[in-house]
Amino acid sequence: MTFSIVAYDTETEMCGVAVSTRMPAIGGLAVFARSGAGAIATQALINPLAGADGLDLLRRLPAEDTLSHVRDADPAAESRQIAVVDSAGRCAVHTGTETHPWSGHRIGNGYVAAGNMLVGEATVNDMAERYERSWSTSLPERLLTSLEAGQKAGGDRRGKQSAALYVHSGNPYPYLDLRVDEHVEPVVELRRIYEVAQQELLPFSERLPTRAHPEGHFDRLLDGDGP
Repeated sequence: MTFSIVAYDTETEMCGVAVSTRMPAIGGLAVFARSGAGAIATQALINPLAGADGLDLLRRLPAEDTLSHVRDADPAAESRQIAVVDSAGRCAVHTGTETHPWSGHRIGNGYVAAGNMLVGEATVNDMAERYERSWSTSLPERLLTSLEAGQKAGGDRRGKQSAALYVHSGNPYPYLDLRVDEHVEPVVELRRIYEVAQQELLPFSERLPTRAHPEGHFDRLLDGDGP
């Protein structure tokens, strides 16, 4: 029912997920990421426990072992699709035998592209190829560009409804958490929101308190800037 890309950039220590599907509010249930641990997408018959528990496991286990643990703990594992990448860029993915066709995945250097109930294999292949061709751009841009390629290749065979882009960069809070919960063109709308965020949100977010600088950098704001 969904197509996604999960990635960890070991150079910048950014990680995240981009996803779209024909159901509302996919960003609230399917995407999990934490810098220093990894990123996970859970789809098909979504199991948010696999994402939440998997992130805890990724703090001490590699991607393959994490996937094995969450899959073994799930009595309905064959109806799930779970993609995992750890902080070393190692990847693991499970596409259950009971997921609806076309379903499958592609693993690359630090990323997994996966989908189920798709128009065809081109969705996943084009996502992977676009991600690899976009290596000179930021991780959020790579993820979103890849999602756009997947939608252009066909995406979810039932149609379009929601999309999300979720990225962590090393703080306890996300670097980006952008969602289109219900829209006739969710990926197009996600791009529009992302462009606004680049101009209006990220310059403010980069001044927020961090563990190293708990006071933040709000003294650099001009009068009237910020929320």
